[in-house]
Amino acid sequence: MAGGSPAKAGRKEWIGLAVLALPTLLVSLDVFVMLLALPKLSTALHADGVEQLWITDIYGFMLAGFLITMGTLGDRIGRRKLLLIGATAFSVASLVSAYSVNPAMLIAARALLGIAGATLAPSTLSLISTMFTDAKQRGTAIGIWMMCFSGGAIIGPIVGGAMLDSYWWGSVFLLGVPAMVLLLVLGPILLPEYRNPDAGRLDPLSVAESLAAIIPVIYGLKEISNNGWKPWPVAAVVVGLVVAVFFVRRQRRLAHPLLDLRLFADRSFSTALGGMLFGTMLTGVIMLFVTQDLELAHGLTPLQAGLWMLPAVITNTISFGVSPLVARRIRPAYVIGGGLLISVAGLLVMAFMNANDDPWVLILGFALVFLGAGPMVTLGAGLVIGSAPPEKAGSAAAINETSGQFGFAFGIAALGTLSIAVYRGAVTDKLPRGLPEDVAAAARDTLSAALSAAERLAGGLGAEVAGAARAAFVSGLNTVAAVCAGVLLIVAVLVAVLLRHVPPTGQAAEDGGSGAPAGPADAEEERVAAAD
Repeated sequence: MAGGSPAKAGRKEWIGLAVLALPTLLVSLDVFVMLLALPKLSTALHADGVEQLWITDIYGFMLAGFLITMGTLGDRIGRRKLLLIGATAFSVASLVSAYSVNPAMLIAARALLGIAGATLAPSTLSLISTMFTDAKQRGTAIGIWMMCFSGGAIIGPIVGGAMLDSYWWGSVFLLGVPAMVLLLVLGPILLPEYRNPDAGRLDPLSVAESLAAIIPVIYGLKEISNNGWKPWPVAAVVVGLVVAVFFVRRQRRLAHPLLDLRLFADRSFSTALGGMLFGTMLTGVIMLFVTQDLELAHGLTPLQAGLWMLPAVITNTISFGVSPLVARRIRPAYVIGGGLLISVAGLLVMAFMNANDDPWVLILGFALVFLGAGPMVTLGAGLVIGSAPPEKAGSAAAINETSGQFGFAFGIAALGTLSIAVYRGAVTDKLPRGLPEDVAAAARDTLSAALSAAERLAGGLGAEVAGAARAAFVSGLNTVAAVCAGVLLIVAVLVAVLLRHVPPTGQAAEDGGSGAPAGPADAEEERVAAAD
């Protein structure tokens, strides 16, 4: 609203937020329950090892590859329109996944799920920026949206475990369907339409180049995390990076690029994006290590591990809800930096724990990590969206989500490799003498392989091997947590310095601003009435 304070959102917008948030929760939950269902569905569909990998991975590849395209497409054809198309496709693909009769059918359905999923996050986040123009309200709305997005990651094992105990493996794919139907019914009523009238045509070559850049990098990093630094996955990363160079050069020449590189010229945008990239890389991957420690080192079931992780859900929820309120009085740079220091404290707890500690020590550290990560995610997303012109909000949201995908994949590859190296060095020193060579080799491979080999040994020797492997795994976790703490401390300082010019959202709102510095040159925007 030019020359005055932005209009306040009313009841319709808050109900619309609920319509956007519920599918976000269930889609996030759907991703994580897939891992629980894999053993049952593999047996039912007779899927071999390669097919299991594609069933698991194809969703993430398609999601990451199409985010930028879908974010920009939403700006062109209408964000609500794209969201409803994506919700329809997601529902259909979920039904096909649930009732797949062979691995190929399930892989194809999962690929469609990934493409449909790529429409959801950019569309919902950019629609939130359209519905909530007041900085205070937008911060709260993004906090609620983020709570739902992250909550599904940890609630997933609990709900998925209960579903798989009572129903067939395909039931986990049906969790998001009711919410998508609700979105399709209420979306046209409650959600505004928005598109950029000057966006131009979508460039097919740019779309192809973005896919050829992103998917090989994500694939390569995932393979490196699973199998180490072998030639083929490294080559995939290199190919993706080379294509990315050509992609960037093309975007610079186009009048209507798929990815507007001018967004990165804004310091608030680029700093918040970089902070979230490192934050995801360093804190997001910790959840994977915590899950492995609970299930392997402490012998818990997936359902039990999910229940142990509930304190992190609670602290994360508190953090997402409180951060926007605190940022109304304190500059976001200091709220984010202070939050990251809390995460550093949690990582240090994990860095100094030992294999004999009660699980509560691990959970305390993990809860602190998630408590401190909230401001970076919530306020960072608000800065990324708020720093972009309104007609570029979909593209900005897609860049935000893509950076998270890259951060998580690179974090698993780099930190996973570090953890494995520490584990193998530590377990070699701790194993008892005179073990059969096959047992010793299995113990040096991974913790899960070591525990399986230990079960075949008689007497106390098996317990000794298992104890050595668990202690070595915790040594790897200690090292990863210490490295993450050091790097995250640097990120906290840089964010506090580079974003210190951003005023509190309350002050910005009183001054008639949007809560973030002005982005690139304002462009004409158009709000389009709902179409029948």
